[in-house]
Amino acid sequence: MKRGFSAKKEGFDCKKWYEICENKGKTLIIIKTEDDYIFGGFTSVGFTNDKTKWLPNNTNLNYSYIEDPNAFLFSLINERKYPEKFTIKPELSQLAIYYYRANQGPSFGGGNDIHLNCDLRSGFTFFGNTYNLPDGIKPNTNEAKIYLAGSYNQWKVDELETYFI
Repeated sequence: MKRGFSAKKEGFDCKKWYEICENKGKTLIIIKTEDDYIFGGFTSVGFTNDKTKWLPNNTNLNYSYIEDPNAFLFSLINERKYPEKFTIKPELSQLAIYYYRANQGPSFGGGNDIHLNCDLRSGFTFFGNTYNLPDGIKPNTNEAKIYLAGSYNQWKVDELETYFI
């Protein structure tokens, strides 16, 4: 792995993130919140402006979903206090990555299981839309929404690091 981006070093700015991280292939993103939750995602395709990798009906737009059946989310520090990996729902692999360079930071999943705002300092998690939830957690519940970051949309990023594999 090679570190490509650190928000504390390069700045909390999605334009800078895309400048450094776009079109790099396999990408691992790690987010640490101010409340010490640590979570993130992996894509074997990466965040790419190569429209041949985009969903076919979106190639005339500036944003799209990118299919990746190998994508996954993870949580290193959470309420359960142990690391977990969450695979993508196979029937939704076409929604693995959401690419919108002009308006937001890196995002995973349809409905955004993980979404980072363009300032990279905050975001929201609507976990369970595209990626499998942990055992015992039901979709569309508050427990699902807050699982990764401790809050649905009130969490603040302390650090965001991106690695290329």
